[in-house]
Amino acid sequence: MSHHLSGPNLRSPLGDARLDLTDLFAFTAPGERTVLIMNVNPVAPTGGQAFHPDAVYRINVDTDGDHQADVAFSFVFSPPAAGQQTVTVHRAVGDQARTHEAAGQTVFTDVPVSLGTEPAVAVSGPYTFFAGFRSDPFFADLDGIVNKFQWTGVDWGADKNVFGIVLEMPDAELGTDPGIGVWARVSLRQDGRLKSVDRGAHPSLTAYFNAEDAKDAYNAGEPADDWDTYRAPWSAVLEHFGDYDRQSAEEALRTVLPDILRLDRSEPVAYPNGRTLTDDVTSARLAMLTGGKITTDHIGPHTDLLRGFPYLGTPHAG
Repeated sequence: MSHHLSGPNLRSPLGDARLDLTDLFAFTAPGERTVLIMNVNPVAPTGGQAFHPDAVYRINVDTDGDHQADVAFSFVFSPPAAGQQTVTVHRAVGDQARTHEAAGQTVFTDVPVSLGTEPAVAVSGPYTFFAGFRSDPFFADLDGIVNKFQWTGVDWGADKNVFGIVLEMPDAELGTDPGIGVWARVSLRQDGRLKSVDRGAHPSLTAYFNAEDAKDAYNAGEPADDWDTYRAPWSAVLEHFGDYDRQSAEEALRTVLPDILRLDRSEPVAYPNGRTLTDDVTSARLAMLTGGKITTDHIGPHTDLLRGFPYLGTPHAG
C-alpha cells in the first residue's frame, strides 16, 4: 500500500486506524496556489471513528532545502460529541515549526468535520480548508503485488474511503522560492507527552524498505536523519530485489531520502516532483524496487476525483 498500515506487521500505528497516515499529496492549482493533502484512517470509517482527539496531525514544509520544517500546519480535533467533531488549524514558522506541538497562529477555529458525503469547505483569509470523509484516491493491484506480480486487474482502493485534510493557499504563503519540500506526521499525546507515531512523504517506502522492527523508529524519526540512518539498509533492499550495485542503489535512493516530497512549483507537477491524485506511484515504486524489471501493475487512477476543492472524491457507500 502507499503508506497504509505503516505500523509493524502491516497494522496501523498502535493498532489505531485514526493514527494511520495513508497518503500525502502536494500540487499546484490555478491562480498561483499550492494544495497540500494529508489522508489518514485506511478503510474508513474504521469502527465509526474519524480523527483522534489526542493527536496532532501535521504537514511540514521546508522552504530552504535544509530538510527542516520552516512552515508547519497542525490540525487538532475535538473529542467526538453527538456524532460531530471539529478541528482547529495552526500555522507555525521558524523554531515553532520544528516542534511537533500545535503552535503558532490559529488559522481556523472549531471548523466542523465533514462526516457525510457533502464536503463542508471553510475559508479564512488566503486559506481554503476541508477535513472529513472522502474516497481514497490510492490505486493499486495489491493482490497481484503480494502474489509475486501475478496481476489480477483488481484495484484494491476502488471502493475504499479515508479521512482527508486538505489545505489550499497562495504560493507566497510558503515562501518566494518555487521549490518546497513537504512531509506529514501524526503524533499522539500519551501521559502528558507527544509522541510521533507515523510520518512520511514519498509513497510506498516503509512497506517495502523497512524491516518490521524498524518501523516504529522510522515513524518517530526526523527526515534530516534519514540518509545516514537508512542509506545502508535500503541500499541492501535494492541490491537484493533489483540487482543494483551499491553506487546505483544510493543514486536511486536520493530521490526518496530524506523522506521529503519535493515540489518545484515552477515546473509541471508529476511524481516525484510533487504528487497529484492521479500519479501512478505504485508503478513508479515497483520500477524502482525491481530495477526496471516491473514497470506497471496495470491499474489506472480513480475517476471520481473532483475538478476543484477539496479534490478528493465523494465517499463510497457501504
